[in-house]
Amino acid sequence: MLTVLNISQNHYIRGGSDRYFFTMGELLQKHGHKVIPFTAASSKNEPTEWDQYFPRAANFENPGPVDLLRFLYSRDAVKSIQRLLDKTDVDVAHFHIYYGKLTASILGSLKKAGIPLIQTLHEYKLTCPVYSHLSNDEICEDCEGKHFWRALPKKCNRGSIARTALSVTESYVSRQLGAVEKFDHFISVSHFLRKKMIQYGIPEEKISTVHNFTDVSHITPNFSVGDYILYFGRVHRSKGILTLIEAAAPLKQVPLYIVGDGEAMPEVQQIIEQNGCEHIHLLGFKQGDELRDLILNSICTVLPSEWYENCPMSVLESFAYGKPVIGADIGGIPELIENEVDGFLVPSAGTEALREKLLWMFEHKDKAAEMGKTGRHKMETEFNADIHYEKIMNVYRKFL
Repeated sequence: MLTVLNISQNHYIRGGSDRYFFTMGELLQKHGHKVIPFTAASSKNEPTEWDQYFPRAANFENPGPVDLLRFLYSRDAVKSIQRLLDKTDVDVAHFHIYYGKLTASILGSLKKAGIPLIQTLHEYKLTCPVYSHLSNDEICEDCEGKHFWRALPKKCNRGSIARTALSVTESYVSRQLGAVEKFDHFISVSHFLRKKMIQYGIPEEKISTVHNFTDVSHITPNFSVGDYILYFGRVHRSKGILTLIEAAAPLKQVPLYIVGDGEAMPEVQQIIEQNGCEHIHLLGFKQGDELRDLILNSICTVLPSEWYENCPMSVLESFAYGKPVIGADIGGIPELIENEVDGFLVPSAGTEALREKLLWMFEHKDKAAEMGKTGRHKMETEFNADIHYEKIMNVYRKFL
């Protein structure tokens, strides 16, 4: 059995990659492996016996000069990882999103110890200084995976030259510290992301695809007819939320529930009020049982993204609960949804096509329920925990 160092920014769930960090750790433990978490210290962290080794992170709320330096190179993280390695033998280090709080400063210590380094890529950090291939809410590939300075005139990080300069500097520094060369292998969560990495210089043999998974063994689906269409996720332009509101606005007979929060919320509220859209319900952020019940009682869920989604957990979770998905034909979404089988694929930013499918789902609830059964079967046979475990272990074995 292996000892796996499971490395990420957070030891609490803030987003999909954090959820995967925990579920992958649990999956490895279930198969008898020892899993040691290594993340930044935080008052929000879930308790663990290993938190004595968690380093301080840069303060992103009120950053000072020291925090800016710590964002580029963390001496605390280097000391902490060294202390841990002095006390414990590690067989493999599996990284997730680690850079913002831990930084690439820790790579050297692990490499020196002869530990294989694997990273699951959840975003486009290696090829884009703002990690998303988005600039001012538009898809952008101007940096071509290495000319990060090109982000400066476009102010890609929230329209701020200072923030963008820091992101650009960090991209160059992390490259120098070995963010590509020191890793033995990268795991992409979608074929799309893998192809994008190869397109911009990551060696083809150094990256393979292992999609995310959801353990459905403890999830009871609901195949009965639902009452409303559900969007759950960030309320952000890049998620296609404004296109969704525009598509749904005339469909007064189709209840649409929006679950989540984000910077586009004021705009969304304004459009709903101006158009008298009483059928569109803004429910705010939900999680746990509340979110589960909302998914279970929906007709279907919708993900109308306008950026390069990778392997969105919202699609897999919808299928796990027995619900079909209307998704945009962009990024890794088409790898998950089979058009007209377990959902629909519509053109990204295609308002008319999206409106048509929203109406179809509402008017054909029985057929939507059948699609949901197909989605659940896909989770049981293609995206289950056992298959995922074998794929991860196949990667590990190459370097042990």
